[in-house]
Amino acid sequence: MRHSIRVGTGGWTYEPWRDNFFPEGLPHSRELEYASRHLSAIEVNGTYYGTLKPASFKKWHDETPEGFVFSLKATRYATNRRMLADAGESVTRFVESGISELGAKLGPIVWQFMPGKVFDAADFEAFLTLLPAKADGIALRHVVDVRNESFMTPEFLALARRYKVATVFADAEQFPSFADLTSDFAYARLMMSDAAIDTGYAGAALDAWAERAKLWAAGDAPDDLPSIEDVPKKQAPRDVFIFFINGAKERAPAAAMALLQRLGFQA
Repeated sequence: MRHSIRVGTGGWTYEPWRDNFFPEGLPHSRELEYASRHLSAIEVNGTYYGTLKPASFKKWHDETPEGFVFSLKATRYATNRRMLADAGESVTRFVESGISELGAKLGPIVWQFMPGKVFDAADFEAFLTLLPAKADGIALRHVVDVRNESFMTPEFLALARRYKVATVFADAEQFPSFADLTSDFAYARLMMSDAAIDTGYAGAALDAWAERAKLWAAGDAPDDLPSIEDVPKKQAPRDVFIFFINGAKERAPAAAMALLQRLGFQA
């Protein structure tokens, strides 16, 4: 089985990108078409705030090339609640909103939690049981983006592995980062872009991330990332998703393209 590395940005509609990424005069209606031919994935943030129609997902599918992937941030109504065990209706509404129209271009679904959400093993496990394995016959891959230090525990990792959901490695000062992989894919959100650097991240940092991505894809474990447990040096090969998010957002496309170039991607 071939394992892939995909790199992209959060979203594709951002005013400053019309100065330094999109060609001058490009119609806004063609921005996704352009972005999807210079990146290999996009993480969609809009699905976190509101429900889209199936026609929107179908349009995204049709405007992007074969092999391109959308990672969708799931509805906040499922995760921003006191009792996660009560999120079933919101989870179902999101999964049945038409995301299956993306077909093979449907990537991981990110369930993002507020920084104030503290780890409660029983309640979190109840939430994980609500995440479906398929939508209209399409296999779903789930990621939990937890943002409280209380999750930095082997008990949380054990739950994630039991339900085959991935954790997020967040390159960020304010959020916990998990190099302990728990699913058959790795998911990293790089949030430390510097506006003073044309590519957001310095060349040496991009070199390091290219090497980490290759190691994850090959089934090896980078030895320079923090982990909670002793990470086995040799693991199963896996798909890898890396997104440049926040930080100096105006630099995100250049950062993603610079990393893709290091990985041999041809636009």
